[in-house]
Amino acid sequence: MTASIIAIVISYLLGSVSFSILIARWLMKIDIRHHGSGNAGATNTLRVLGKKPAIAVFLLDIAKGIVAVLLGMWLGGDSDWVPVLCGLAAIAGHNWPIYFRFKGGKGIATTVGVMATLCFVPVLIAGIIAIVIIALTRYVSLGSIILVVLVPIILAIGSWSAPFIWGAVIIAALAIARHRKNIVKLLNGTENKLGSRKKGEPHGA
Repeated sequence: MTASIIAIVISYLLGSVSFSILIARWLMKIDIRHHGSGNAGATNTLRVLGKKPAIAVFLLDIAKGIVAVLLGMWLGGDSDWVPVLCGLAAIAGHNWPIYFRFKGGKGIATTVGVMATLCFVPVLIAGIIAIVIIALTRYVSLGSIILVVLVPIILAIGSWSAPFIWGAVIIAALAIARHRKNIVKLLNGTENKLGSRKKGEPHGA
């Protein structure tokens, strides 16, 4: 029990390392949360800093999720809940980082790392669909929402165990809540598309 709690706490602290904020400070001495969409994530990094920093942020944020789940598998024994909770803790850390006054990103890249480690094939299927949607519409936010909504549905259809299904449902709820402004803009037709450099508009992960 103690080891499981330690794993969850470490996962949150790991998730709280915001690579978007750190890389923006390192490269341009700015707080990325005051530029572009104001989101500390890969999409806004692309808008503000360019492709290479954005790719680095995306991969590092995915890695946070992977490491958190693996930590839960290592310290959680035979429990399916501990890796799931560690993944959720890493996503929560990314969204509300203790090191950066609890103002972080939307957690999609970290979510990808978490869910791909927990259930690779369902995430691969949902991810392919999401990528197609993004390619067709150029709305990163729409693809992100579709990704997180599809995963629990696929898990339920495949009769996966309850921890994975409920974990995916919670992750989807978190992602939708973090994208609520994007959803309004999508419905109004005012959401920024991939490649847009307008300031002040929420845009994807």
